[in-house]
Amino acid sequence: MSPVEREGASWQRKRTIRSSLASVRHRFISALSTRTTTWSGKAPTVSFTFDDFPQTAVTAGAALLKSCGARGTYYTAMGLLNTRNGLGDHFTLDDLHFLHEEGHEVGSHTFTHVGCRSISHSRFAAEIERGRSAIREMAGFQDSGNFAYPFGQITWRTKRTFGPAFTSCRSTFPGLNGPQVDLNLLRGNALYGDIERVEQAKQLILEAENRRGWLIFYTHDVRPNPSAFGCTPRLLESVIEFAVQRGCRILTVREALQECQPSPGNLSHGKQ
Repeated sequence: MSPVEREGASWQRKRTIRSSLASVRHRFISALSTRTTTWSGKAPTVSFTFDDFPQTAVTAGAALLKSCGARGTYYTAMGLLNTRNGLGDHFTLDDLHFLHEEGHEVGSHTFTHVGCRSISHSRFAAEIERGRSAIREMAGFQDSGNFAYPFGQITWRTKRTFGPAFTSCRSTFPGLNGPQVDLNLLRGNALYGDIERVEQAKQLILEAENRRGWLIFYTHDVRPNPSAFGCTPRLLESVIEFAVQRGCRILTVREALQECQPSPGNLSHGKQ
């Protein structure tokens, strides 16, 4: 085996180990501190969510959803207001007011978009409160009560402590929601890239149709040359159209949660 081949094999082994560890960690966190409710199963449902959020998620994303009479959920980190990074220009106050007036959902996403594993537990708590307060004070309305974990970072302690403080918390753990839905860990599926990724998204929609489940997509920027964490308008449009063609309802997270049957007090912390 050549040095290049050995290096490639070593990289592949490390990647496999990391993937296995992530899978174990996902199962562990999924099993603990659950707050469950029951999905109605009346009809397959798809939600489109946008994290952070870049301005193109409004100019392109909201327009594509509106074309079929649907709305999206925008998880907002107010510290990104009027800034620019690899995702492009971020939202303005006018964007927030537009979304609110058009019936889109504005959820929260901390203030500076910081992950729970990069700061202390107390600082993360302050980030959450600051983010929610900033929406109220700067935009003039309350967030929806639904939250998304920045970077998809979540620990058992974070889930246990902050999950019950919100109506729901969306993760980046893939899969469908239902028949049992963990409000502390809604399942979310990345919608990244261009049209070559459409078949993967279609398979998820077909699974939601078959199981009458609730499928949540998440992305960031929506532009012809997206970041690694965004998608093209062509991909988003194709996925929306396919969902509609298959008879799926397109609802915001807030709207979809109204289809659930609450299970008061059903909070399990798992084995201590």
